[in-house]
Amino acid sequence: MNITLFKSSGVGRSHQSRSSAFTLVEVLVASSIMLLALVGVLGVQFFGMKLFELTKSKLGASDDARKAIDLLVTEVRVAKMIRIGEGGLGAPNFTDCGPNTPQQGNAIQIYASTNANSFVRYYFNSSSNRLERTPNGITASSVVANFITNRYPIFTSEDAFGKTNYNNPKNHVISMRLEFYQTQYPIMPIGPGSYYDYYKISTKTAQRVF
Repeated sequence: MNITLFKSSGVGRSHQSRSSAFTLVEVLVASSIMLLALVGVLGVQFFGMKLFELTKSKLGASDDARKAIDLLVTEVRVAKMIRIGEGGLGAPNFTDCGPNTPQQGNAIQIYASTNANSFVRYYFNSSSNRLERTPNGITASSVVANFITNRYPIFTSEDAFGKTNYNNPKNHVISMRLEFYQTQYPIMPIGPGSYYDYYKISTKTAQRVF
C-alpha cells in the first residue's frame, strides 16, 4: 500500500500570517507615539501663530509710536517758545500754566517763532480719547494717536534732572507720556488676558539752544 503525503499549504500560510501580524500592545504603542507626534506638531504650529501675532502687534504699536512722536519731537526742537496747559480745539481754547505751579497738562502750544499768534497745539480730546494736533487759525485737527487712557498729565516741562518745572523757563525738556488701551495696526486690546497687560509711549525732547 502506497501512502502519499500531502503538504497542507493553507495551514502553513495561516501560521505565517499569525506570526507576522501586529499584536494589540504593538498597535496601542504605535498609536500613542503617532498621537504624541501629532500633538507636538500642532503645539509648535499654535506657538508659531501666537508668536507671529505678537510680533505683528509689536510692529504695529512701534509704527504708531513713531508716527505719534516724530513730528512733535521735530517741532519741539526748533521751537522758539513752548507753553503747557489745558486746551482743546479752537483759537482761544487754551489756558497756560501759571507761575509757581507745576508745568504740566493735557495740551502744549509750540511756537516756531516769537510771533505769539503763530503756533501749533497738541491736545488730548477726552470725547474721543485721542491726541490731536491743530495749527492756529485752523478749525480742524489731525489725529496723532488713538485709544489713549491717561488724561492728565500728557505733557510735562522738566529740568535737566527730570524734575517738574514750576515756572516757564527759556529752554524746556518736554516729557510726553501716552498710555493705551488698544493698538491700532493691528487692532489689539490691551489689558489682562491680552498680549499686553500695559502699554505706553514716553519720550523726552529738549529745545535746541539758539
